[in-house]
Amino acid sequence: MSDQFHPTDAELSLQPETGTGQLRLDLTRRLLAEGLGTALLIIAVVGSGIMASRLSPADVGLQLFENAAATAGALIGLILMFGAVSGAHFNPVVTLVDRLLGTISTRDAALYTVAQTIGGCIGTVIANLMFELPAIKLSTHTRSSGALWLSEVVATIGLLLVIHGCVRTGRASAVPFAVGVWIGGAYWFTSSTSFANPAVTVARMLSDSFAGIRPSSAPMFIVMQVVAALMAFGLIRFLFPHKASGNASGDASGDGRG
Repeated sequence: MSDQFHPTDAELSLQPETGTGQLRLDLTRRLLAEGLGTALLIIAVVGSGIMASRLSPADVGLQLFENAAATAGALIGLILMFGAVSGAHFNPVVTLVDRLLGTISTRDAALYTVAQTIGGCIGTVIANLMFELPAIKLSTHTRSSGALWLSEVVATIGLLLVIHGCVRTGRASAVPFAVGVWIGGAYWFTSSTSFANPAVTVARMLSDSFAGIRPSSAPMFIVMQVVAALMAFGLIRFLFPHKASGNASGDASGDGRG
């Protein structure tokens, strides 16, 4: 990516957590990276939640710290691992905003979302099995209140602004660390513990553990995340304008790779 500010759409389409990755790989490989990356992210979220509740059963604050630290570390590693392969979205709202900005095609965005959601669910199953729990047990952890929904809006907008604030000002290499730090911090300063990800929300329904969410609570979380993504899109357009390129939304995201 150019060191200049305000990169073109074509440049944006090849960066970590925006577009489809520097390696310009075919769709099958990119979908595998998105599914595998989201699975590993959920393994970190759910697995560390289970481990934290076992290691620190009497201290919820310590449990949250352990869960947040593991999630932040995993995010950094996963974005570094798969950023060049698929863009390392691991999150349907990241993909949605990229589609609205034109750095990924509609077909690819839809398939990314499917791969992320399936990968996340598989990750939950693996995490449950690693700790000798039922492969699937629906969560009984109710998370439903206006404060929690507002928290999801704040966490999701912040996440998307962190990503695009780095990428659109010539600092794409900072994205893995910025995202990990934001999510790790948002575990603590939001009352919802910062899901900020529809695929993660769906996957966390399948584990009745520290990180779980009751299925009846999940739909409103997802609605708030999508609303936040639309709000973030407007803010990104206003705060980080960029130069258009003639074929960014076509060649950059679907240049014969699918």
